[in-house]
Amino acid sequence: MTDKETTHFGYRQVPVDEKAVRVREVFDSVASRYDIMNDLMSLGIHRLWKRHAIALAGVRRGQRVLDLASGTGDLAARFAGIVGAAGEVVMSDINEAMLTRGRERLTDQGRIGNLHYALANAERLPFASDHFDCVTIGFGLRNVTHKEWAIKEMYRVLRPGGRALILEFSHPTSKAFARVYDLYSFNVLPTLGRLVTNDAESYRYLAESIRMHPDQETLRAMMEEAGFERCDFFNLTGGVVAIHRGYKL
Repeated sequence: MTDKETTHFGYRQVPVDEKAVRVREVFDSVASRYDIMNDLMSLGIHRLWKRHAIALAGVRRGQRVLDLASGTGDLAARFAGIVGAAGEVVMSDINEAMLTRGRERLTDQGRIGNLHYALANAERLPFASDHFDCVTIGFGLRNVTHKEWAIKEMYRVLRPGGRALILEFSHPTSKAFARVYDLYSFNVLPTLGRLVTNDAESYRYLAESIRMHPDQETLRAMMEEAGFERCDFFNLTGGVVAIHRGYKL
């Protein structure tokens, strides 16, 4: 890669080495109100999406789980309860403000002992190969500059027999619903962002980044290219969100 090469940041093209900085600025801006905005934006449905992902993960007591782009820790908290004291959950995020917010939140809930925290870039994970039973990334892959690198890293750190789950905004399956969703995304979301976080631009970026994210079939093909087998995906809320799952066999 050279400094002249660009990538998308929403609908804009920016130098490759600037995207991570810009994404960090977005989440620095919204970290303190992140949970409230999630509830408002999705009318609370994000909780059901995450429950579905946890069920599909099939995590069991004593296993090791890596949760990437963990944010304020919704998935990590659930996994910590499932794996128990004999298991391990690593809550990881590239954004320090989000990771700090998540750590404070989970500590306040009394979730300690089997939870660990790592400030890490999903494209270059600081973990040994063949270590985790399950790797998840919830609503974070679309913000990664080199998505294929992150998917390959997820594959690398999984032990044989392990599985990866990608929970992410995706592409509606109905054209009529897609039009309604576009109106909501580009009008309601920035307005909510301005009222709740005093930051409309970050939520305009959110809407744009979703449209730039690979569709369901393309993302499945990317997982297969990285080495995952038995890859499938599950559309939720008409394709607004999809859960992709693949195994390292």
